[in-house]
Amino acid sequence: MKAIFVTGTDTEVGKTIVSCAIGLALKKKGIDVGVMKPFQCSGGDADFLVKVLGIKDEKELVNPYYAGEPLAPYVAFERADVEIDLEKVLAAYEKLTERHEFLIVEGIGGLLVPIKENYTVCDLIRDLDIPALIVARAGLGTLNHTLLTYRYAADYGVRVQGVILNGLKGKGLAETTNPAALKAFLEVPLLGTIPFINDLESEAGLDKLSRIAARSLDFESLLEEDTIDAQESARQDKDFIWHPFTQMKGWLEDEPLVVTEAKDCHLKDTAGRWYLDGVSSLWVNLHGHRKPEIDSAVKRQLNKVAHSTMLGLSNVPAITLAKRLVDIAPAGLAKVFYSDDGSTAVEIALKMACQYWQHVGSSQKTKFIHLANSYHGDTLGSVSVGGIDLFHKTYRDLLFDTYTIDSPYCYRCPEGKSYPRCEFECLNGLKEVLAQHHSAAAALIVEPLVQGAAGMIVWPQGILKEMSDLCKKYNVLLIADEVATGFGRTGTMFACEHEGVSPDILCLAKGITGGYLPLAATLATEKIFDAFLGDYDEQKTFFHGHSYTGNPLACAAAIASLDVFDKENTLEKLQPKIGFLARGLERFKELPHVGDVRQKGFMVGIELAEDKRTRRPYAFEEKIGMKVCQKVREDGVILRPLGDVIVLMPPLAIGRRELTHLLDATYDAVSVVTRESIRGKGVG
Repeated sequence: MKAIFVTGTDTEVGKTIVSCAIGLALKKKGIDVGVMKPFQCSGGDADFLVKVLGIKDEKELVNPYYAGEPLAPYVAFERADVEIDLEKVLAAYEKLTERHEFLIVEGIGGLLVPIKENYTVCDLIRDLDIPALIVARAGLGTLNHTLLTYRYAADYGVRVQGVILNGLKGKGLAETTNPAALKAFLEVPLLGTIPFINDLESEAGLDKLSRIAARSLDFESLLEEDTIDAQESARQDKDFIWHPFTQMKGWLEDEPLVVTEAKDCHLKDTAGRWYLDGVSSLWVNLHGHRKPEIDSAVKRQLNKVAHSTMLGLSNVPAITLAKRLVDIAPAGLAKVFYSDDGSTAVEIALKMACQYWQHVGSSQKTKFIHLANSYHGDTLGSVSVGGIDLFHKTYRDLLFDTYTIDSPYCYRCPEGKSYPRCEFECLNGLKEVLAQHHSAAAALIVEPLVQGAAGMIVWPQGILKEMSDLCKKYNVLLIADEVATGFGRTGTMFACEHEGVSPDILCLAKGITGGYLPLAATLATEKIFDAFLGDYDEQKTFFHGHSYTGNPLACAAAIASLDVFDKENTLEKLQPKIGFLARGLERFKELPHVGDVRQKGFMVGIELAEDKRTRRPYAFEEKIGMKVCQKVREDGVILRPLGDVIVLMPPLAIGRRELTHLLDATYDAVSVVTRESIRGKGVG
């Protein structure tokens, strides 16, 4: 273990004494120890540690921020007109950990002491990504304060290494019974006790502290790393798990990457290495991992009820979320039907549309229109309206008949035309189907503006609006599958907003909970809902449901995610990052084997081509896209390709520095892999 953060149950519990004791004892063991006091408000704790432990590091690294008044940093530095830059603190920490074998980082006050607005000591510990040591006073009240501190730290995602009781005077019943009581109630070890020492300024007093610490503290537990047996995890994965969309023969031959934890826009594996989550854990994460607001919302709900059925009952989070969704959805959508994932949201939309027409006297309208290259999920109904042979052809005999129309795939235009001179000729098929079969067509289902699984196919401006107008003209419902495009991915809350389109049915999932829990919603207009109203014996009920429909935990996470959108102005802050991403993608267009670069908001597809001039794709068996994504891991980035289309879809919360890392690593991987492919064929 490289470092530990010394925090306390309160101020004045002796964090500095314990830091000093640990440092002296470790130095006696021959370990090079460094210290850091990121924030100090009055007093000389940092100077004391430097002096006692013989630290030679620059003061600005040991104590980046000092204020003269004994107040919380948030107040003290605001009064001193000092703006706190957390990057400065993190940079100092990195330098010190490079210099020393072990670093003791001492906090200020307790876990919830505010450092900046909406940022506490607990947030700092999480950002430093090191375990915490809790220092507690010995006497009456310590059980309550220590257990509260531990439980909050654990709930907040801070790993607590253990507890040390400081300042024992050997008097009173509380002091003599507290250690045993703490051992009984704590889920982490009591690492030892330190008695009250009168004169810590003297050499004799410090020597006594050092000897007591060396003798009485459990250094084995203090320095123990929280390790996971990476090889055993990988072995058990291969023994027991069948992975989705994965050729398991190749998986069993390779070494799997097993995730153990996450933070912000990064994932950590069993080897302790961090990776940038370049595809938002398959397009679901919005605000970063371990978002405190969503964490807290789920925990609060867990203390109320984890789940109750919506068959004949309701629950508060589901009600609250439904209103919030209707408030932000395109105009006209008024009712929310919950389910579990994108595929089920689409199944519901298809059944809802079909049953709607039966209720209004058009029972012949049972057919659906969908695009070539479309993807709407993996259940049989959603597969029936899918158009990607690689995923769907195996199940063709199980599916119902549909009308398939051309996709607005400008890079590989089915008409061989170029936008904008094409005048949307790719819509001729839709016009023909609607003209001939509108009396049988229940709905057109589309992924508006971006066909994700098809390779991030971005539509030209205006085509969605024309589709919508054609549906209205021929009295055919429009189903917008915004499972992938919803919740800010295209730069607006929903993709339909870009062209002012209000679908009859809207399917939502993926980002709805911010990437926390499975949840989906199918929104419909009042007109559709009203068609299902009737007396019991009319049997107009929508006979569809799921055991976990409207799950309160998931709905609580979704509400918290929407709160974050509002509180942090997520969509507003996203716009300059979209522009930054667009500028960063320009250089990819010059690479000899990048055929097309497509972007809509934070959805990016980089299509690789063996021959850029003719647009000839690579042979499937070359696995070029997969090789690029394997290569980019060497630079600490996780990507997932769609064939030979490299997908970039980072969390909306990603910063410019991380975006630069994502772009640089992807560019390098594409360059290397495509160059090696040519060399392997003896060309160039």
